[in-house]
Amino acid sequence: MTQHTESRYERGAKALAQIDGEAGQKVIDSLADIAPDFARYVIEFPFGDIYSRPGLDLRSREVATIAALTAMGNARPQLKVHIHAGLNVGLSGDEIVETIMQMAVYAGFPAALNGLLAAKEVFAEREDMAEDISPS
Repeated sequence: MTQHTESRYERGAKALAQIDGEAGQKVIDSLADIAPDFARYVIEFPFGDIYSRPGLDLRSREVATIAALTAMGNARPQLKVHIHAGLNVGLSGDEIVETIMQMAVYAGFPAALNGLLAAKEVFAEREDMAEDISPS
């Protein structure tokens, strides 16, 4: 009996859709005209290989990702995508805020402040989206 296994790309595309949703697809689409190969790498490696590994659930992976991007201090667009992703995989706004605040100890207050402001923007975007789809 031959078992069909998904390719890295197929596995990554499913993970990207589940984790990042529309925000992740926008990143991939934005690369289409300048670096389509890089878009494929983003799908295959981070999502097809790393996010799809056993050992950590998606919530834990997003906590780690939000912490790392906050600490980097120079990845605001990616941080916002992953704050959305954290909410998509079940993190609460409070958990995201606490994760970012924790980075003040290791990355400094400016990095944490910038992360908190990014989170504030994402939370407002999500609230606006929720208002747009709620019945009047």
